[in-house]
Formats: sequence, structure tokens, C-alpha cells
Amino acid sequence: MKGNDRLNPTIFHTRYVHLTRLRDATIKIIDELTADNKNLLLADFGCGDMPYRSVIEPKVGKYLGIDLEMNPKAEHHIGFDSKTTLPDNYVDIILSNQVLEHVDTPSGYLQEAYRILKPGGTMILTTHGYWFYHPTPNDYWRWTSAGLRKTVEAEKFKITSFHGIMGLAASGIQLFQDAILNKSPKFLYPSIAFVMQGFIGLFDKINTQQQRDRDASLYIVIAQKPLDTV
Repeated sequence: MKGNDRLNPTIFHTRYVHLTRLRDATIKIIDELTADNKNLLLADFGCGDMPYRSVIEPKVGKYLGIDLEMNPKAEHHIGFDSKTTLPDNYVDIILSNQVLEHVDTPSGYLQEAYRILKPGGTMILTTHGYWFYHPTPNDYWRWTSAGLRKTVEAEKFKITSFHGIMGLAASGIQLFQDAILNKSPKFLYPSIAFVMQGFIGLFDKINTQQQRDRDASLYIVIAQKPLDTV
């Protein structure tokens, strides 16, 4: 598909529901964090193609893309250990968008995020519960809601919001769709996606938000570095 399909997926995209809800939730959080201050430094930690940059960059003072050396779009490069050369207490917001499942050591990644984040700063972290294997370049981890909370809080972050997207029924249909696509010719993908993504949106209504927060294909975590950090 041409263009930025993570920012503007069509109904024929095999991740349409997932991508639109992730996009909308992420931008809403950024809007809330920058409502009173447009001069914040945001670090996209594991930035990839930076699909939301065109929308987020006008809302902040500086947008810094951080990623592996194999990504020429990143302004700051790191190794597989996730270590940066940035100063302590440097950034106001960390955007970790679908990164944690790919890093070699989640604890090391989160420790580095904590180090470069200013006291009182916010990390927006999204990652998977139920999802298929997708190495870019690696894919190691999946979390239960309780396991993800434990992983983030173990590195001294204070979780202020924990939000599940696509509950158990919708996640099951998404996985079923992906299994079908593995056995289908690519020219059928748009037609299959159109039908299955419709079912995903419909059946997601079965689950309450409380149920999604417990069982989901995707979790969005807002976590802060405490102000009293020494």
C-alpha cells in the first residue's frame, strides 16, 4: 500500500481497526500532554518510520527519532542494548510505539527510557497482548495486562493510565484473519480485510472497556517518572 498506511489506513488494510484506534489514542494523549506547553522535547524511542511525526511534530518543540543504526530516518542511533548517549533527565515525553515487544531486553530499554526522561515527564508506551509474530528485525515478547504492569513498574515508573484496545473477541478474529491470510494469495488480502475488519469492529463491542483492559491485542500505558526522583 502506498503512503503512510499506519497513519491513514483504509478499510481494506488488514490492521485497520488496530491502527486507527492506536493512532487516535496516541494523538489524543499527545494533545493532552501538550495542551499547555508546545515547547516540549519528545523522543520517539524506537521510532521506525515515525508514522505520526507529521501530526505530532507541530505540537512539540522538538521531535527526536531514536532507533537502530539500520534506520537512516532516525536522528539518534542506538545499539541492540537500547543505550543512548543522551544526557540524564533530558526529554519531556517518550513515545514508545509498538517497540517493547522487539527489544532484546525490556528491562534495559525501560531503564534507559527512565534515565533520559525528566522527573515528572511522561512515557507513552504501546505494545502487544495477543498478536502474531512480526520480526522487525526481532520479535520476542507478548504480555498479559498484569505482566505488562509489573514490567513497567519494576523500573520505577508510576503508571497513571492503562488502556486495552481490541478485546478478547476482536483479538481472536484478528488472529483468525491472519491465519487465513497465510494461506491466501495477496490479491485477496483487501477483500478478506474488508470483511474481517468489519467483524472485528462489530465483535469488539461485546467486551466492556474493563474487559479490554484485562485482555487485549494492544495495551496503551501512560507512565510517569516521579518528580521526587533523586
